[in-house]
Amino acid sequence: MILKKTLLSTAIFAATLGLTACGGSDSNDNNNNGNDSDTTAPANTAPSDITLSAAVVNDDVIAGEVGTLSATDDTDSGLTFTLADDEDRFEIVNDTTLKLKSGIALNFEQEAQVTVAITVTDAGGLSFTKELDVSVTDIEAVDGENIYEFASKLGSDGSSVSYTGQIARHALSAEIKHYVGQLTTEYVTNNSLTGDDVKAQLMALWGDYEAVKDNTMSFVPADSVQKSFADISSSGKELSGKVAGEDAAKMYKDWLVDGTFLGWTDFGTQAKTPEGLIYYYFDLLATNIDKHNSGEVLTDPAGNPITNLYITAQGLDLNQLIQKHTLGAVMFSQGTDDYLEQGLETDNITSQKDGTSYTALEHQFDEGFGYFGAARNYLEYSDDEIAAKDGRDEFKAGYNDYSSDGQIDLASEYNWGNSTNAAKRDRGAEVRTDFTAAAMNAFISGRKLINEAVGTALTDEQMTELKGYRDDAVANWEYAIAATVVHYINDTIADLETISTGEYSAEDFATLAKHYGEMKGFALNFQFSPFSPFNAQGNEDKFAQLHTLFADAPVLTDADAIAQYKTDLEEARELMQQVYGFNAENVSNW
Repeated sequence: MILKKTLLSTAIFAATLGLTACGGSDSNDNNNNGNDSDTTAPANTAPSDITLSAAVVNDDVIAGEVGTLSATDDTDSGLTFTLADDEDRFEIVNDTTLKLKSGIALNFEQEAQVTVAITVTDAGGLSFTKELDVSVTDIEAVDGENIYEFASKLGSDGSSVSYTGQIARHALSAEIKHYVGQLTTEYVTNNSLTGDDVKAQLMALWGDYEAVKDNTMSFVPADSVQKSFADISSSGKELSGKVAGEDAAKMYKDWLVDGTFLGWTDFGTQAKTPEGLIYYYFDLLATNIDKHNSGEVLTDPAGNPITNLYITAQGLDLNQLIQKHTLGAVMFSQGTDDYLEQGLETDNITSQKDGTSYTALEHQFDEGFGYFGAARNYLEYSDDEIAAKDGRDEFKAGYNDYSSDGQIDLASEYNWGNSTNAAKRDRGAEVRTDFTAAAMNAFISGRKLINEAVGTALTDEQMTELKGYRDDAVANWEYAIAATVVHYINDTIADLETISTGEYSAEDFATLAKHYGEMKGFALNFQFSPFSPFNAQGNEDKFAQLHTLFADAPVLTDADAIAQYKTDLEEARELMQQVYGFNAENVSNW
């Protein structure tokens, strides 16, 4: 039992004066001059209001502080504040400070005001709850603050930011995906394409930039500045030259050594390397086309015709596997294991070479950012807009003319690759995540530190700070990939419910192949980052375990075998939750 201070004081005072009922004394004999004194403490009353010193937070600020909580009560002490936040965005620290949780930011473009329920409880256990509105302040995009743009400090006019080579490789990958996605039975027949024709075109897009650089890109917006690959970058931007194992100078593993590259078993006649797997996928696609041209009707296990020739009878969507593996073996590998690892050891004093407006360190960091794929004003988008699902007219296609020149610059105003996956998983999280803001803020902060230090070597303290920003950026980049793998595990499990009946449509089969391809393709990515949690002590064997559970193709026949495969996928999902520390509710619902 907790006594009010007034009641405790009265009891002590009475004991001191020897006020007892012994000796038959009358209460009127207590020397009170006949006055009837009331010594009963006032009843405890519940708090009646809650206020917040500043109910506002700037948008896109990770773990931003909102304000100090206070309450109206009959005492100023013994008050405890708690909150009920269904989206798990806020926390209370130091007893009264309301702030956003680590890794969480609010986005003005998505929500200009949010509500959080706060409860205050007094020392006597009585409580009061109130919903408080928190306004989100829109921070305009300004150089070095909310946008990835930094002026040159080397006596040059204009920007010091440059990463056109990375954008050219994003464009090549997107063009491969668009080309393969056209390869239906009808398209192949109408265009008289052979397996060799298709493979030759893919090999050119993969490894012969000179042959394709002047080609018009087929996937770009009509109002894009760049129409051909050469409009982005003039030469030497092959995917082949940057795939893990072919650019070995800075790699933390030798990917050309047999057994280093994990996650896939059958490479056909190709080398068991990251690039060998790409070539194996090309081979499978060419084989499917040649079978079709020979008059063979390709069917799935239920007997449905396969009309998309990038889907195999084993349930492999080669288009998804090619693209997702490229995002890992080129973009994620180069970004994390090259530019943002050893690349941080380069010079920040002079121009990288004559005629450039940036130092080597500025450029290395930019190139790492370029592989993440975010538009320069990424923080000005909502998650819906980055994911091209909804939003303002000028943003909702996934790109935005922030320079207001009437055109879309693919090198600065377009969202590519994993930057879009980060938004998709944020918007699909039951319990709030903010991979987008956390990654972009870290990239901007790191680049700002480098830019401010141009002309001098970074001190040990600055390098430690820079690596901290790098670690935050690559961690949230990988979280986005990992959450996407979880998403497609869930989709694949759901698809198998239909497949297990043995009675399903060609569309059902194509959907399963797509979801499996995205799950498996993205899951190959983790091995390419030296910073991956899969490399942490205690997790060393879990990457191989994950891919054993996934297998090299989905299980398609026999209900019992499919049931066991679903169990394997559920185990893989639990493994992902353990390795990445994801919220269980998100893992179940992504």
